[in-house]
Amino acid sequence: MKYRHQFHAGNFADVHKHVLLLDVLRALMRKDKGLLFVDTHAGRGEYELHPGDSAHPAEWQAGAAYLLSAEPRHETLRQYRELLVARRHGGSLVYPGSPLLALGQLRDVDRAVFFEMQREEAGHLRKLVTGRTRVEVADGFAGLRALMPPPERRGCVLIDPPYEEREDFTRVTQAATDTLQRFESAVLVLWLPVKLREDFDTWYAKLRRAVNRPTLASLLWMHPCDSRAALNGSALVVINPPYLVDEAMREWLPEVRSILGGPQSGCEVL
Repeated sequence: MKYRHQFHAGNFADVHKHVLLLDVLRALMRKDKGLLFVDTHAGRGEYELHPGDSAHPAEWQAGAAYLLSAEPRHETLRQYRELLVARRHGGSLVYPGSPLLALGQLRDVDRAVFFEMQREEAGHLRKLVTGRTRVEVADGFAGLRALMPPPERRGCVLIDPPYEEREDFTRVTQAATDTLQRFESAVLVLWLPVKLREDFDTWYAKLRRAVNRPTLASLLWMHPCDSRAALNGSALVVINPPYLVDEAMREWLPEVRSILGGPQSGCEVL
């Protein structure tokens, strides 16, 4: 596997994913009891992004950079923007990946386990983390199975493989169903790329039948979802969504679309 998230860090899909992740974790922090957070495909933790650098394509400048230039109204968007502002240096940005965003929300009573297949990426992430955190160079799908159920009996899992292979869609469904069989109350956040809308709708219908648990889907697209040739949109599915996450999403998602999107963009909550 040769995927490097560096080339896509901070794009519209990352903004979408990370705003929702912040909202989910904030909701879970309302209870005092500790939890386990797992990221199955963690990456290196942070990404140095520079304008006009051929090694760092401009995807982030149509994503995180747009949000930095805006004055969002929703509390979660403001919080996310503040995290980015703290990492901005002139026109450059050290973009925080999911592990660092999550660790910024977790408390002393919480634990985190991050899986990353590429040793170099995992090594960089390991240098950034502290506290009750473990970084493993391992397959996240297999590693997740070994952690369930956690002794805390509370948990949040982010499953976001690179989807370099079509089989990843099936693996995500299998990971979700297996996790819920072992740990029924787990909060799962699944990210998927959207190219052709009917492909997502078919996959989502099968997932809902397989898990038989409350689900919430958030879709954001920059271009019409009518071709498998390119990334047109981003989809997030929350299984066992925490209280009020649905209501909040219906407020911040249209605002994200208005900040990042053009005339062909759109969003939907299912």
